[in-house]
Amino acid sequence: MPASRSPSRAAKPIPRSRSVWPVILITLAAVLAVIIVELPASIVTHFLPPTVHAEDFSGSLWHGSAGKISVIGRDAGALEWRLHPAALAGMAVAADLHWVKVGFVLNGAIKLDRQSVTAHDVKGGGPIEDLRDLGVAAGWRGTADINFSDLTLDLGKPQAAVGDIRVSNLSASQIADGADLGGFDLTLHAGAVDGNGNVSAQLNDNGGPLDVQALVHYSASEHTGMLSGTVRERPGAPPALLSQLENLSQLRGRNPQGRIPVDLEFSF
Repeated sequence: MPASRSPSRAAKPIPRSRSVWPVILITLAAVLAVIIVELPASIVTHFLPPTVHAEDFSGSLWHGSAGKISVIGRDAGALEWRLHPAALAGMAVAADLHWVKVGFVLNGAIKLDRQSVTAHDVKGGGPIEDLRDLGVAAGWRGTADINFSDLTLDLGKPQAAVGDIRVSNLSASQIADGADLGGFDLTLHAGAVDGNGNVSAQLNDNGGPLDVQALVHYSASEHTGMLSGTVRERPGAPPALLSQLENLSQLRGRNPQGRIPVDLEFSF
């Protein structure tokens, strides 16, 4: 009898990769990175709103700068950016920004998606008079120091703001003949922004000739702000400041602690 043969074993299929998608995604990311690096910085003009104009570009879309920016026809300084391409996979734009307006400098990280604009670790500062083109009233001088851990806007309305603005050596030509009014802190704690985009912040002095305790409230619907609180002179205040406070006390009176009520409204 012919020798029996062992049952033939079925041929094993050649193992395949579980999925080709990781390879495809890596390839697409590499191609996208090359495109971002090669595109000129001036391409951003196609994505700017009508009120913003930019020119004097250098670098690429990934890491570039615009030497001249204007907002509603006002000089808004210069901007340098470095994109984070990975954010594009989530339909968002993320970048590190460096903004300069004469001697005023700000750095921070920003993220834009279809719903909101979020900024983190916004730090910097400089002479407030360098911001005159952006709305700081003429005659005001001083140095600002800005530090915000979180700033979020949704459809142009504030949604969150945590941080502070400190101004030192503040003066104004129309107050106390331009004498140094000292320094002031504007602080926004967690929860400073309500569900309607209104903002409340605490304003205090840090030891100058004016003793100030006040709240600043911003109305998102009316684009107006209101400063409400009390003020009192400190020993050694300049004579011109004492004279103006005395005139104010004649109109507003003083509370039992000798403080003068103040209410100032301003618009944006």
